[in-house]
Order: sequence, then C-alpha cells, then structure tokens
Amino acid sequence: MTALLGLTLSELKDVLAQRGYSPYVGTQIFQWVYKHLAFDPAAWTNVRQQLREEIPTFLDLSVPAIIREQVSQDGTRKFLLQFAGGDTVESVLIPRNGRLAVCLSSQVGCAFGCRFCHTATQGLKRNLTVAEIVGQFLIVQKRVLELDASGVLTNIVFMGQGEPLHNFAEVKKAILILMDNHGVGMGQRRITVSTCGFLEGMKKLEDFPPVNIAISLHAARDEIRDQLMPVNHAQGLKGLAEAIKAIPLKAHRRITYEYLLIRDLNDTAADVAALAKFLDPQKAKVNLIPFNEHPASHFARPTPQQVAWFQEELMKRNFVCTIRPSMGADILAACGQLKSAELAQKK
Repeated sequence: MTALLGLTLSELKDVLAQRGYSPYVGTQIFQWVYKHLAFDPAAWTNVRQQLREEIPTFLDLSVPAIIREQVSQDGTRKFLLQFAGGDTVESVLIPRNGRLAVCLSSQVGCAFGCRFCHTATQGLKRNLTVAEIVGQFLIVQKRVLELDASGVLTNIVFMGQGEPLHNFAEVKKAILILMDNHGVGMGQRRITVSTCGFLEGMKKLEDFPPVNIAISLHAARDEIRDQLMPVNHAQGLKGLAEAIKAIPLKAHRRITYEYLLIRDLNDTAADVAALAKFLDPQKAKVNLIPFNEHPASHFARPTPQQVAWFQEELMKRNFVCTIRPSMGADILAACGQLKSAELAQKK
C-alpha cells in the first residue's frame, strides 16, 4: 500500500483525482498532516466523511512510534523510533542558540564502515523510505509541541544513521516534501545534508535541492583518512577534491567540512598544514568535532587545549572555523554515537 507520507502534494492530488476527489482535498489533507500533525483522518473535520473512512483502504497512514526517549543534561533528546515493519533508527533533537534542530537518519545502519562511528558497527540493513524519513521529522515535531506548545523545529540535519547520498532518491524526495510551503515549509538554508564523500551521490548533486552540504573530511592526508574511512581507499583525496569542485554552490554559500579531532592521530601541525592546502578558505567552513568516545572505539578525545590550538592555527590561515559542542554525549546522542541495532528489545 502506498504511504501517505511518501507522496508529494502533487502526487497526493493525483491519487485522490483517480478516485474522483477534487485536487483541493489533497491540499486540505496535506495541511492536516504537515501543519497540524493530525495523522488520524477522524481529525480532518473539513474533509468529507466518505473520504476519511475510505482513505485508510488505499493509503498507509502509519507514522514511526517513539519506543524510547532519553534526555541529556544539556537538553538534547534522543529518540529510538520504530517503523511498521519493526526496524528502528535513532533521531536526535538538539536545542542550541535559540534553535531546535532535528538530526534525521537516512538508513537502518550504514554501509561505509567509518572506524570512528558507532553506527558503522551495525552494518547496513536497508535504506529508509521517503515516508520513514519524513515520519521522523513529524513525530519529533509532535513531541516537541507536547513539551512546549510554541516549540517549532527550525533546522534539519541529515547527520544521523546512514549515508544520505547512498539513499539519494528517497532523501531528495523527503527534502522536497518538507520544503513544500503548503506543509512544513522548511527553508533550503535550514537543511544540511552530510556526506562521507560518496562520489556516486556527490556527482548527482546538480539534481538535488540547493540545501547546505557538509562533507565529513576528518583528515587531509590519505594515509590518515584511509585509516578512518574505508570510502577513501577507492578514490583518495584527489578524487574527493574533483567531486567537490563540481558541487553547484549558490552565491555566498560555503561547504562545511566536518573534521573529527582524534588525539594523536589527526590533530598535529602536519594535519593543519595538509588541511590548509586541501581547502580554499574562501569557499570552506571548518567545523571541528572533538571525538565523542563510545564503547566500540579505541580512539580518544583530544584535550580542550589541543582543540583550541587547532582552531587557532586554522584561523591564522584565514579559515572560518568553529568547534561543535558535544551535545548529548552523556546519552550517546552526539556525532558518531548513534546505533539502533538491538536497542528495541532493551528499551
């Protein structure tokens, strides 16, 4: 059965038209779901009763279920969400600087095996569908409103479980649905898609909504990046650099480069020099992420002094460089710490 959350407004109108309903009814339903978070047709008071009763027979109206919620001491919330088939992913709500960002997953697990990432230890089970990606956003937004009637998700980051560009078509369509002004209306500048440097997906970015792009770089020397990221073995930094040049950037936009700082591995003067050589300070923003330790990794977090030194050295070279706070680290909700395998039965 076709999932309601997997349909664009145009597609929803077409489905309804095939059953003799007015296109305007599609707009009404779209608004009930995306603006009012009403997933039960019984609540759609301006929709004909006949359609409210009929729609569950031809559209799947299911949304993910929150089966566990953890709250960090810094206010970050991590949700273990379960889909109709039983698979689970983790999504994270991140409050910071007056914003409410939601970190969405794009796959159940991940195929790319980055050595520092907790998700990588569960492997890849499958891609998420459009409906499952969109459903994550909606169910977290609904929970936010339960906590605060004025709470609105302001940003979306595809930095959860999985490689978003490995699930290109589904992520693209989910973003288009969430950007639709008849529903959520999320602005393109408020959406960020992060990639480990998956070249096949990066080459298709011309056919993608003009959202922010973040690249998980983590090393600008092949011998180090090879240790951290198996994806680098096939293409190397040279191949990544060529793919980056082809990314269509809108005016005044920069690519964000996520750089995970790991003690005694990629935090040296040689790494600063390599990074400065690899990146263009006019087109790059470097986001330093002190490694978030987790049970499956032997890597260690650098000292605050070393992190500050690394940032200062890049800023001396005219780079825009920020340090990402480790939000939610105490509940394994920070960057690189998500893993949903086998959690459902432990809730």
